[in-house]
Amino acid sequence: MVILFDRYHLPEDVLDIVFATKQQKIVAQVLVKFIAEHGGSIGKTEMSYLATTLHEGKYEAFIDEEPYRGKKVRLSYNKRQFYDRILTPMKTMGLVDYDMYKKTYHISDKFYNEMMRIGLMWKNAVSKMGIQK
Repeated sequence: MVILFDRYHLPEDVLDIVFATKQQKIVAQVLVKFIAEHGGSIGKTEMSYLATTLHEGKYEAFIDEEPYRGKKVRLSYNKRQFYDRILTPMKTMGLVDYDMYKKTYHISDKFYNEMMRIGLMWKNAVSKMGIQK
């Protein structure tokens, strides 16, 4: 996944930077809240339950986006797209981590660590070119 952003006009929510569409951002927020509501960690069964209820259009949530702000809304999102466009990118970027031994998903800080590493890579590349900042 490619992240493009304008450092002068950064949105308040990191998910606005990570996801291309408002719908993807909303579903990612739902996933993060769902994991948080379950103690910060969920199993494969809970993840499948979330994906299935979204697929069936039965998942209800309060959305923090206009025009839905403060309203309970039924959400619908394709199960395959949930895994392909939401969960997999969040895992590969380090926003969500999967423990293969415990078979659980949890919110991770690896995204933060990778962003710091990318910044250091840029700083090292510039210094190798002879530019000191």
